Amino acid sequence: MLFSHLSRIKSKEDKLKKSLAPVAKRLEEVLNKPVKFVNKTRGLELEQAISSLQPKEIVLVENTRFEDVLEDEVVKYESKNNPELGKYWASLGEVFVNDAFGTAHRAHASNVGIASNIKVSAIGFLVEQELKMLSQAVNEPKKPFVAILGGAKVSDKIGVIENLLPKVDKLLIGGGMSYTFLKALGRNIGKSLLEEDKIDLAKHYLEIGKDKIVVPVDTACSKEFADVTPTIFEGNIPDEWDGLDAGPKTIELYKNVIKDVKTIVWNGPVGVFEFKNFEKGTRAVCQAIAEQTKKGAFTLIGGGDSASAAINMGFKDDFSWISTGGGASLEFMEGKELLGISAIQEK
Repeated sequence: MLFSHLSRIKSKEDKLKKSLAPVAKRLEEVLNKPVKFVNKTRGLELEQAISSLQPKEIVLVENTRFEDVLEDEVVKYESKNNPELGKYWASLGEVFVNDAFGTAHRAHASNVGIASNIKVSAIGFLVEQELKMLSQAVNEPKKPFVAILGGAKVSDKIGVIENLLPKVDKLLIGGGMSYTFLKALGRNIGKSLLEEDKIDLAKHYLEIGKDKIVVPVDTACSKEFADVTPTIFEGNIPDEWDGLDAGPKTIELYKNVIKDVKTIVWNGPVGVFEFKNFEKGTRAVCQAIAEQTKKGAFTLIGGGDSASAAINMGFKDDFSWISTGGGASLEFMEGKELLGISAIQEK
């Protein structure tokens, strides 16, 4: 019996678009054997399908997040770990295996709820490998150790910075979050993304990590948020200009820092890679990390947009590990407990 979710379910209309029926069909093709699909998440039809299962037969249950909306009411029974739902799902089986690393940081009825109400539970092979790889990178890194943090906001990476800064030899800052750091250094950043309430925090990190933190020295900019030919500014960014990618000198700086290290962790793109004209920084980071992987470095991408960028740019097989969990890998890097895992470990 297989449980899974697909996307967020916020309305009855979402249910019409987010069924797992196509997943069942594809699973049949991959396994080359029938997969029984039950378009219910509870009730007699599901119970009968399970009770009639023969050895090696498979039942796929409908999208678990359908339990977040009942009739016209948003109840979030799945995503808020409704105790009765977790207990009910646990009653349908004897052994629970959680192999969904993407939701390992969440307390859902389909992970924590089941694990808390069933006698035998375990993690699956993917979750085991994710934990092993993330632990190797974050908790037992070979030196020199470099972390690259990008993405839009400093606020999204506070926990990661605080956990990794004492461990790394260098911390490269890129993407939208870099402009708050540049502002903290007294630079003009034009109309680039800024978290004004995080300037003092950025100053604090720059002070305690003055020998470790590396920020951009030039920027690829545009006057509009569009895929246009970039203009490069070194140092200050003029008013009316928006920083959208690392400039050529910053790219060379990053490449020199990454060169000949033993462990690299990357989370968050260093530019608006969705625009062809502003993907150079992210592509260069991919290339530099790939080269170090070939030299024997342990390299890990922490899921999310950076993983999507690397895969879309053709670097899928050029890293030691690309995590399947965006939020889960981020929380691991923050040193937080992963609730979906601890519910099993506690047993």
